[in-house]
Amino acid sequence: MTSDATDEWESLLSATHLPWSVRVPTTSGDFRAVVRRQWIDDLALLDCECGPCSGMRGRSQIAATDGEHLVVLINRGGSETVGQDGQEALLRPGDAVAWDSARPARFAVWEPLVKRSLVVPRAAVEGLDLTGGVVIDRDTPAMQLLTGYLDTLSRTLPHLAGAAVTAARNATLELVRGALRPDTAVDPTAARPALRDRADRWLDARLADHDVGVEAAAAALGVSVRTVNRLYRETGETFTTVLRARRLARVRADLLAGDATVAALAARWGFFDASHLTRSFRAAYGCSPRDYRRRASTPEAVALVPAAGAPVHAPT
Repeated sequence: MTSDATDEWESLLSATHLPWSVRVPTTSGDFRAVVRRQWIDDLALLDCECGPCSGMRGRSQIAATDGEHLVVLINRGGSETVGQDGQEALLRPGDAVAWDSARPARFAVWEPLVKRSLVVPRAAVEGLDLTGGVVIDRDTPAMQLLTGYLDTLSRTLPHLAGAAVTAARNATLELVRGALRPDTAVDPTAARPALRDRADRWLDARLADHDVGVEAAAAALGVSVRTVNRLYRETGETFTTVLRARRLARVRADLLAGDATVAALAARWGFFDASHLTRSFRAAYGCSPRDYRRRASTPEAVALVPAAGAPVHAPT
C-alpha cells in the first residue's frame, strides 16, 4: 500500500471491520496493511497487521454501520491507543479491550501493530454495559480461554461447516460474556474446546520434560485432574496416550533428521531408556526405531503405518 495510503487503508478497514475515518502519517513511508477476515456464523474474526496510523468513528461512520456491534480487540504485537466516551487505554501485547460500535471511538497505532478483533452483533450479547469501553483483564480464566479458543478457530474455521460452525459461535459468545463479566461463571461445556486447546499446547511445549503428568497439567491450567482427564476422554483418548503418541512422533522426525542414537532420543523425549522407547515405538508402529530409520533410508521406502490396533496420531 504505497500510493494514497490513507484512502486505501480507510477503504479496506471499513470494508472488513466497521466504517472508520482514517489517517496515515505522510512520514510513514511505504505504509503496509493486511487484513484477514473469517466468519463464525454471524461473528467476524479479523486478523490485522498495519503500520502507524490513526482513525475515528464519528456520526457519519456510525450512521453508515449496518447494525450495532460489540468489538473485542486483542493486541498481539506493537502498541495502540483505543478511546471511547472520554476514556483511553494504551494496549500492549496481550492486552484487550471491548468497545461499542454505536458510540464514537478513536484509535492511534504508534508502532507496527498485529491485532485480532472479534466483531459481535450487539443482540447476541444483550445486557452487557460497555460505557466508556471495557479494558479486559488478560489474566482471568475466561479471557485466557477466549484467546486460546480464537487461536484454534483461526486455524480450523476453513474446515468447519454446518453444526460445527454454530457450536463454535455459541462457545465463542459464552467465553466473551465470561471475559466481560469475570464474576459470572462460564458454561463448562462451551469452555471445553478452548481448554482442550490450552492443554494440548501446554503438553506440546513440555514433551521433552520427564515429569510431565496430568497433575502438572491440571495445576498449570487451574483446573482439577478430573477435568483434564474428561477433556481427553471426550475424544476417546487419555492424557497419557496423547503424551506418548506425540513424543513418538517427535522421535520419528528425529530418526529421519539426524543420526542420534536410540538412547539419546529416549533421553531427549522423556522415555526411561532405550528399551522403553523401543517397546513403545514397536507397539505403535510395528517396528523398532532402528528398523524404521533403516527402511526410511532405502529408495523403496514407504510411509510407516501404525501397527494393527494402534492409534493413529499425526506428527506435530
